[in-house]
Amino acid sequence: MALSMLSPRMVVVCRTFKGISSFTPILSVNCPGFVLQTATYNPKPLKINIKKPYIPDKNSEKTPEWQKTHKYDRKLFGRLGSASGIEPGSLWPTDEELDKIIADENEWHPPLEVMLKNIAAREAEETKKLRDKEKLIAENMAKMPKMMEEWRRAKQEAKQKLREEKARKARLLDVARERFGHAVDPRSTQFLEMVAEVEKEEKKKRKLLKRTIREKAAAAAAAPVNPTAAAAGAAAAAAAAADPAAPS
Repeated sequence: MALSMLSPRMVVVCRTFKGISSFTPILSVNCPGFVLQTATYNPKPLKINIKKPYIPDKNSEKTPEWQKTHKYDRKLFGRLGSASGIEPGSLWPTDEELDKIIADENEWHPPLEVMLKNIAAREAEETKKLRDKEKLIAENMAKMPKMMEEWRRAKQEAKQKLREEKARKARLLDVARERFGHAVDPRSTQFLEMVAEVEKEEKKKRKLLKRTIREKAAAAAAAPVNPTAAAAGAAAAAAAAADPAAPS
């Protein structure tokens, strides 16, 4: 329905401009009153005066700098040929330009042998990296049981240390309660001073215990003793060393 409404309008427009511009129909659609047309365009040919061509004067200040370049000389010779008055031998690249062209050619367009050699070297490097990665994975997998065992042992030690720390804190709180007659805040200065004092006493006890063990060992080495009594004394000394706060 929309096409049937727009088609008469297009026909009117085409008929209106028919006398103003030359329209040439190039395609007709099987719809009543619909014609696709385009304007013909005939550009004027580019006129080049071969007899009197424009050749810029490189010595003149009015000549643009880009018309004094070697690149423009090549373009001018390609357009006018010998009429440009340019010596063809002067259009060849200089030694520096030729070296740059050769370097660019070798970098961006290397020979087939070089490309194959580079591909082989890259594949060999990728293969080596893959083998090294597989070797590292195999070594780590072989170490995995030992690493897991060490991790479990470290975890157990950390838990044991945490339990000992909690037990020590609870024991110090009991000592503070017995000493002061009431519960003490573990963050208070009074409790911290008491802890320092208790640690100092425990350190003295440990030193005294070590000295006692050395004296007993020296006495045992000097005179033979009963093996049963010696074992009992060693066990008692070990127990005392494990818990310096225990009463002796």
